[in-house]
Amino acid sequence: MLLSIVIPCYNSEKTIAEVVEGSMEVIRNMPGYTVEFVLVNDFSTDGTYREICRLAGLYPNVKGICLARNFGQHNAIMAGLHQAKGDYIMGMDDDMQTHPSQIPLFLRKMEEGPDVVFGVYRQRKFGFMKNFTSKIASAILWHLVERPKGLEASNYWCCRKFVRDEIIRYDGYNLYLQMLFFRTTGNIVNIEVEHFERAEGSSNYTFKKLMRLFMAFMNYSVVPLRFATILGTMFSIGGFAGAIVIFIYKLVSPDVAVGWPSLMCTMLLLFGFTFLMLGIIGEYVGKLILKQSRTPQYVIRESVNIDTKDREGKNDRF
Repeated sequence: MLLSIVIPCYNSEKTIAEVVEGSMEVIRNMPGYTVEFVLVNDFSTDGTYREICRLAGLYPNVKGICLARNFGQHNAIMAGLHQAKGDYIMGMDDDMQTHPSQIPLFLRKMEEGPDVVFGVYRQRKFGFMKNFTSKIASAILWHLVERPKGLEASNYWCCRKFVRDEIIRYDGYNLYLQMLFFRTTGNIVNIEVEHFERAEGSSNYTFKKLMRLFMAFMNYSVVPLRFATILGTMFSIGGFAGAIVIFIYKLVSPDVAVGWPSLMCTMLLLFGFTFLMLGIIGEYVGKLILKQSRTPQYVIRESVNIDTKDREGKNDRF
């Protein structure tokens, strides 16, 4: 049974070897399993790709991909998924927080029959900002998309080959891999795993990157548009009812003055809502334009230990 481990790498020159070699050691102690690694350098500013090439020279089962610019974690994972050949495919981080020691837990759970397994952390070891933004995103996103009830998603996961085969058919620019898992299969489960401290440095996710990832959910849900329709209908009904009340009140008490402050508050509220909904619609239109213009998910600059035949028939831009 071949396990493919896909790892997006960004400024992980000092940690990626420990992740790879630690994972190899774990798999050696699991009879019946072999492992390959697909390491995707997402335009790091240090010597990460040099380290990937060094590992690829030492171990034939290590594949390396270097992207032409920074495309983001999920796009980098998609580049790696295209090259993964395993019966099971696993997603890990490059910083030892998703620790190799937890791999057997995933494989034992996969043997029970689920299509996708997400690791749920007993205690999250992220920084305050990432923990805070993740909780907000989870609270909002998981109410806007269809998913199995009670399920949690994370960046430590394992899936079957057919799930990977379906996911790589997606050609949109804005990626949110967990959403693709949810729309591919309902046979998804959680397992509890340990979350470790970063071996080096700090998180590369800025607030801007987290917001960009958060907004990617619009590719997979029309709930905001439905919400706009419902609110628009409610405002229209409320406005019509209010107009009738004011008209009757004016007939009963002709000396009542029309309130300028209340009028301005109402206008500000309605115009604010209107521009908010226009912004949401604009996001959807913008995403359609990006897809229509064939904005690439990723661009491969170079690779190592990947056969030319594996790249033939696959557009390096997608």
